[in-house]
Amino acid sequence: MPAKNVIVYSTPTCPYCIQVKEYLKSKNIPFTDYNVATDIEARNAMVQKSGQLGVPVIEVDGEIVVGFNRSKLDQLLS
Repeated sequence: MPAKNVIVYSTPTCPYCIQVKEYLKSKNIPFTDYNVATDIEARNAMVQKSGQLGVPVIEVDGEIVVGFNRSKLDQLLS
């Protein structure tokens, strides 16, 4: 089964961003992390996809999850 394409839009100071990245690491799920505090292009992409500025925003194969929603992530990653 091919790996899911997982993107995390986050900031370094956001506790939920840290939690979601630790969670993905604990499940050995590779992901791309964009720091939207410094990466304006990534921030614009995140807002375009999610419609809002809150972090974290997690994208799993095109599906958007706003916030650290563990059950939704588990559903998309299974």
